Amino acid sequence: MIREHYPFQFVKEQNNCFMFKLRDEPVEIRFFVLEEDIFRVLIYQDDLKLDRTWCVAPGFDDIPFEGRDRLDISPFTLPPAHSEQDGNYFYVMTKKMKAEINLDGFKISWYFKKENDWIPIARDRQTQAYNLLDSLGEGIFHYMERTADEQYYGLGEKTGNVNRYGRRFRMLNMDPMGYDAETTDPLYKHIPFYITRNMEKKYAYGLFYDNLATSVIDFGKEKDNYHGPFRYYHAEGGDLDYYFILGPSVAEVVEKFSWLTGRTAFPPKWSLGYSGSTMTYTESPNSQTALQEFVDSCEQHDILCYSFQLSSGYTTLGNKRCVFHWDRSKFPDPKALTRSFHNKGLKLCANIKPCLLTVHPDYDLLKYERMFVESRDGKEPEISQFWDGLGSYLDFTNPKTINWWKSSIKKNLLAYGIDSTWNDNNEYEIWDSKAKANGFGKTIEIGLIRPLQTLLMIKSSYEAQLEYSPNERPYLISRSGCPGMQRYAQTWSGDNYTEWKTLRYNIRMGIGLSLSGIYNFGHDVGGFAGPAPEPELFVRWVQNGIFHPRFTIHSWNDDGTVNEPWMYPEVIPFIRKLIKFRNMITPYLYQCLYEAHQHCKPIVRPTFYNFEHDPNTFKENDDFMLGDSLLVASVVDKNSYEREIYLPEHEGGWYNFHTGEWYPSGTTVIIPAPLDYTPLMVMEGAIVPVNDAEVSFSDKFADERGFYLFPYQEKGESVFHLFEDDGVSYGYRDGYFTFLHVRMICAEDQIKIEVEKEGNYSLPYKDVRFYLPDGEKRPLLINGKMVPQKRRQVYEVAIP
Repeated sequence: MIREHYPFQFVKEQNNCFMFKLRDEPVEIRFFVLEEDIFRVLIYQDDLKLDRTWCVAPGFDDIPFEGRDRLDISPFTLPPAHSEQDGNYFYVMTKKMKAEINLDGFKISWYFKKENDWIPIARDRQTQAYNLLDSLGEGIFHYMERTADEQYYGLGEKTGNVNRYGRRFRMLNMDPMGYDAETTDPLYKHIPFYITRNMEKKYAYGLFYDNLATSVIDFGKEKDNYHGPFRYYHAEGGDLDYYFILGPSVAEVVEKFSWLTGRTAFPPKWSLGYSGSTMTYTESPNSQTALQEFVDSCEQHDILCYSFQLSSGYTTLGNKRCVFHWDRSKFPDPKALTRSFHNKGLKLCANIKPCLLTVHPDYDLLKYERMFVESRDGKEPEISQFWDGLGSYLDFTNPKTINWWKSSIKKNLLAYGIDSTWNDNNEYEIWDSKAKANGFGKTIEIGLIRPLQTLLMIKSSYEAQLEYSPNERPYLISRSGCPGMQRYAQTWSGDNYTEWKTLRYNIRMGIGLSLSGIYNFGHDVGGFAGPAPEPELFVRWVQNGIFHPRFTIHSWNDDGTVNEPWMYPEVIPFIRKLIKFRNMITPYLYQCLYEAHQHCKPIVRPTFYNFEHDPNTFKENDDFMLGDSLLVASVVDKNSYEREIYLPEHEGGWYNFHTGEWYPSGTTVIIPAPLDYTPLMVMEGAIVPVNDAEVSFSDKFADERGFYLFPYQEKGESVFHLFEDDGVSYGYRDGYFTFLHVRMICAEDQIKIEVEKEGNYSLPYKDVRFYLPDGEKRPLLINGKMVPQKRRQVYEVAIP
């Protein structure tokens, strides 16, 4: 029943936590001031439904399996906060942000400080904003006002446009193989975080709901005559615990949220290389031979390949998949397989799944030890549909399960020479929300923590790899996840469908991940499910894929064909060239990965991320920034051999990377889009590091350094701090790294380059080369010495 009034009263303030209570009722609210620009609201009745958090890990690389105390705010700076009460209104403020709380219903209006004025930015719905005393039904609700001049971004990997306005989304991890990249919902990940930006007032803020129950977020699809325009969040269970993150820019919101949920893992450099994969090879009765033929074909066609992702067919027992079981009829000698791959410079990443079919050889043992998620009465393992049979999901809130999992990875994979784990089919499709998890000794209903099982699976795999090879940074992949997954694993957009529009909407889906703190990702290049890609589509997909951190060609085509670099002889030269271009820009990509880890900066970005001042960048488009300097304009339409690109407005212009032609910013241009390279623009003033070695399959680890320079047309100065380390170890944490500082100073009559090395890591090269665009006529000085004009605008200099 809805009451007319919900009178809250202020109780006390303690350690930046302002406590309120609903008069004569067991409803409590804690309002936290964590940072000057991050506030938090926690509403609960009687007791907390879940007293720990696994998603909030401010600036951390890791947190314990058991999670963190939900009420522990010690990692935050807890800045000075002023409060006052005026009748029925209570105010809390810092130097940057203010909350005005109407104590009748606890309806909050939010403001940010601009110069000396408080600017209103958001407001709870003034009718029934929260589900107090279950007045709105079951679950938790948060209703806010919605205006027509707002844009909504985030929610992780969602289909359709980058701006979510007018749509409703469900947070429920599922396995929607062959999804429609424009419309399907839900998908694989649970990320209840979004950004609101006001188009007119040009401010942005983020809302993160720290809740792992199945939920719905609505951005105006629903209407109700009694309330005016609204948006809302609804979760099936748990507590309402949300973080309000002020920008005021989109970029500031994103980076603060990334920091809030934990730092992006820093995997080894080899993980940026092309990785082969297909289900077809491991489904073959002679799988080991088929895999060896893949390596031979890479060598024959000079395709640079650094790893291979081994699909689950290696685990078959009869016609069932049994995790950690090697099918010796297909793989008579797994150690010989891994040795042969290593001898050719390829790592192997093995697929693992968190569900044991009832026919699994270890099922009864784990059932006896109670390592599975159990039925609601706790008497038997919960049984779920999984692939081609029935099985039970492992319970990673049980220390026994964690230890068994880690031991199994070490004994059955790493000891055979497997280098990495591919954590797959880990959506935890358990549909009885009252099924029970161990909860580290405090039983929890699975409906409250379904995505947590995925997160702890990833963490367990990460620790197994780290314990087995403590001097090497782990690399692993996970399809499903929730906020915090970036601390351990790379991800991808799942089993996409092969069609042209998937290429377009996967780009937008990836931007959604980037805006939600998940930076290390990619897409199945060529499409996973459905028909084989036609040659033109395949080339265009590779052109796009080479600019993502995860670059993997992966497929399960309806006609039994395999997406391979050599699948169409007529386009092999294009594919080869594109993969070599990927290898060339690896130093730039590695720098982006380092900055994601160290400074919470996304790798793939919408154009408005860097150019929010330019309203044209907010129009839906198929372009994206790679780091600060490169504007990637993938071709996503059939029979298109030119590309129209809007060049975001900034103080300088833009260069065509491939031709050196310069264009003014704030304009729309049409440039060539052939099959042998991706249309790529570079900001004026950029310095782009590259691997300048001539590489081939047999010499794929050759590493020399060059810098492509894109000078200011008149005056300007820029600098690039290139991070270099061994690419494998944790030595960088102990200072074993080097920065190569390159400064470019442009004047009307000359260009000066200053190169300086700082650090104790021994670089694998002694010289660097500098490249200027064709047509650049100004003389070049490097470290104070004039260098003569050279053919191809290439200049070589020893590192001082």
